[in-house]
Amino acid sequence: MEIRPVRDSYTLSLLLTVCGLCFGRTSGWTPIVVKDVTQLGPQITPDVTQVSRDGGYSVLLNGRIIWLYDDTECLDREGKQLSFVSNTAAYAKDANKNISLLLDFGVEAVGKDKKTGKTNYAILADTTVATGGWIGFSRDELDFNVRRKGIERVAIWPGTSPTPYSTSQALLFAPLVYVDNKPQDPSKEYQARGMTLISIVASSSGPIADRQGDLIISGLQVPYGGFSSLLGYTDSAKPQNLDDRDAYLFGMTEAGLQLARANVGKLTDFSKYSFWDPTQLKFIRSPPKLDDMDYKKIYLPGTFSSGSIFYSPYFNTFLMIYFNKMVDSTFRIRFLDLNTPVGVDPIWPKQGKHGKGIAPEDVEALVRYAWSPEQELYKSPPAKGGFNYAGMAHPEYFNRQYFAPSLYPKGTPASKRRNQWYGSRSVSEKDAGVDGKHLLLSWTSQLRGGFDSGMYQIELAKVTFDTVPNNPTGNFPSAAASSDGNKKWDTLRLRRCVERAIRDSTAPPAVVDVTSFEAQDIRVDPFRPV
Repeated sequence: MEIRPVRDSYTLSLLLTVCGLCFGRTSGWTPIVVKDVTQLGPQITPDVTQVSRDGGYSVLLNGRIIWLYDDTECLDREGKQLSFVSNTAAYAKDANKNISLLLDFGVEAVGKDKKTGKTNYAILADTTVATGGWIGFSRDELDFNVRRKGIERVAIWPGTSPTPYSTSQALLFAPLVYVDNKPQDPSKEYQARGMTLISIVASSSGPIADRQGDLIISGLQVPYGGFSSLLGYTDSAKPQNLDDRDAYLFGMTEAGLQLARANVGKLTDFSKYSFWDPTQLKFIRSPPKLDDMDYKKIYLPGTFSSGSIFYSPYFNTFLMIYFNKMVDSTFRIRFLDLNTPVGVDPIWPKQGKHGKGIAPEDVEALVRYAWSPEQELYKSPPAKGGFNYAGMAHPEYFNRQYFAPSLYPKGTPASKRRNQWYGSRSVSEKDAGVDGKHLLLSWTSQLRGGFDSGMYQIELAKVTFDTVPNNPTGNFPSAAASSDGNKKWDTLRLRRCVERAIRDSTAPPAVVDVTSFEAQDIRVDPFRPV
């Protein structure tokens, strides 16, 4: 069924985004109230002498939690480099006894410390930055790296958390980046080659990454999947097998997030993708321009540098948790507001599909409802090296409904479509009482800044949400709802914000500076056209 576009629906969506940025908070009623945040400290890597790595993404497969990392450098006790690769992976060693403890793979002995006589251990010690990592290089990438000898290199950074395709397999769109260590033009240090697609499984001997082709999405296109990906039902009837799914792929640009959709069986063929057009409220075949700054043509205007989108069984809707480009180490959060439909469709009225809420498979809701304004979730403490980056959420912890029910094997009873509880030493399932009320966050902390001499580690924290407050409207959480007992919209500021949204919708909001931070943070926006 075709949706009838309603201009006010898109104006409201744009208004919520711009006003959220202007106010720096959610105005009106919100279900998201933080009760407390507990810092859990850094991840622990006992199998390696010393390691510096960034990223920190995760996925649950086959009862094992896989952690993925970007550039990884192993060092001896004096700080001398033992190995350096562009990506690594590890298992959570025992997520219930110690949420921070990791089990690394490919660890090798690399001589002894001259002072102590103790053996040094490094990850992929027989591998150099030129020849690989956990995610392998293609032949042309290997040849380039060997030929350039580290002066320039191709890197593969996971960049975001993988998306489960079943309970035993996941997919990941990862960026391929050309790195020039000493560019004549500093803005050319990191240049996008594009996105590659990776299949991931969890074996008893360690996590396995298998590339599904070389370059799936060109560096001249929006890096779809680089921010987050979700699998959901197609527009047709309820699917009968895993191939009857659509992948919704979110990519970052200077103007915000863009969205593409493709059947999971056709992800390696970019010509089969379709792209969300907010002006028509439908998916079209022509991809948007990477450098388009017209906010009317952006799925979600704003500023983003890393993040997670997932279904929350606690809030019964999708959440988006992310860092923006303000380099202030702050997690932001939005919820998909089922009280704010975008367009008119009898299937997707207020309060969800057919007015009955949404399920994890109802990913189509991401284009049928507006996102709430931005709220601050948690300001993570930076280390001596500077601001934190690569902020992520990990919903497989403290949550037995991590997998959508349809991802379980056919014939699995409904009562068995639950994964194990992870993180019980921090919060037991009994004490939590409900899935998703607690959420694990991670970020990359700069112990020591610097492109050549930096030291990085992954830090963890647990957010506990408070009881969802009563909504005075009696409806599903609405970002625009207000009453005498809740924070009201400031009428004058709201009017000015509406006028500004309409007048300046083709230019970035003045409060968002998307250019001044790029030289400070190598993860701010590596996706530049070659």
